[in-house]
Amino acid sequence: MADNSLRLGLNIDHVATVRNARGGAYPDPVRAAIMAEEAGVDGITAHLREDRRHIMDTDIEGLMQALTVPLNFEMAATDEMQAIALRHRPHAVCIVPEKREERTTEGGLEVAREENKLAHFIAPLRDAGCRISIFVAADQKQIEAAHRIGADIVELHVGAYCDAHAEGDFDLRDTELASLREMSTYAHSLGLEVHAGHGLTYDCVKPIAAFPEVQELNIGHFLIGEAVFRGLTPAVHEMRRLMDEARS
Repeated sequence: MADNSLRLGLNIDHVATVRNARGGAYPDPVRAAIMAEEAGVDGITAHLREDRRHIMDTDIEGLMQALTVPLNFEMAATDEMQAIALRHRPHAVCIVPEKREERTTEGGLEVAREENKLAHFIAPLRDAGCRISIFVAADQKQIEAAHRIGADIVELHVGAYCDAHAEGDFDLRDTELASLREMSTYAHSLGLEVHAGHGLTYDCVKPIAAFPEVQELNIGHFLIGEAVFRGLTPAVHEMRRLMDEARS
């Protein structure tokens, strides 16, 4: 990709959510991932939660066999997930906070408080050749801690910005956007690759996509929902168009 290009990763978790609602085999998230790859996405994200509420172990196996684009394997920092990641050795693992009662990931990982534990946790994953991504809030101390433990990437949680935009709280939106802009610059200055995700839609993606330091956006729930109306390929193409406009 050109130096100024911005990668798009599609999170396919909620294809699996729809499948699991009936307990059958359809719709198949691996099929969705293949279609998205053909539509031009640069990577696929899948979050294997401890309670298996959407993505299942067999989905990860299928994705590893089927994909030619990178798999970003989201997971909690548990021994079980570490063992699964070491067995499959995906392109990247993204360490996220996880609570059983949450509907979706509510915030960034507390890296600074768990720095020693996380440093030991990611070491074998790095040794296995996985790139290490840490999902964090736009918080300097968390970014610094991610850098100290040896992460390759920080993915900035943009949910508060997206929520403020959707709710019409433009003062808060602009405050959150300024913080994200500052922290993306700061993370880049430390040598970290910067990604962003959580809650991005057609309406709010362009200001984030315009940050020159951000190299990848990971978008899931909105695009899977939009695919119900447009189809997956047109939904992906429209997001790509908006990202490219913002970048140019």
